[in-house]
Amino acid sequence: MTPDFMNAAIPWLEWTGLHMSPWKLIGLTGALMFGGRWVVQFVASRKHRKPVIPRLFWYMSLVGSVMTLSYFVFSQKQDSVGVIQNLFPAFTAAYSLYLDIRHRGWRRDKASH
Repeated sequence: MTPDFMNAAIPWLEWTGLHMSPWKLIGLTGALMFGGRWVVQFVASRKHRKPVIPRLFWYMSLVGSVMTLSYFVFSQKQDSVGVIQNLFPAFTAAYSLYLDIRHRGWRRDKASH
């Protein structure tokens, strides 16, 4: 049985010695995005000199957790711990983003952080 395209190593990355499949690249990008949301929150809070959660935080949370969730569901990894670990943050981020848009509208006022 041959591995499918999404689980096969990306040929142009072989020189690095890393086995990097498209699914792994999606999972790593999602993990970096999910972790990077804290940098966005830190910068916004520092700018405003108070705790601030910008909308970009929720977008990065949602996209990052969905990307990482898809890695654990669809790749050869298929790890139930990873699925559970990313399912709840995806739901929470989606709901928080919904509330933020509902409360402040699509084009929220920059002064109303």
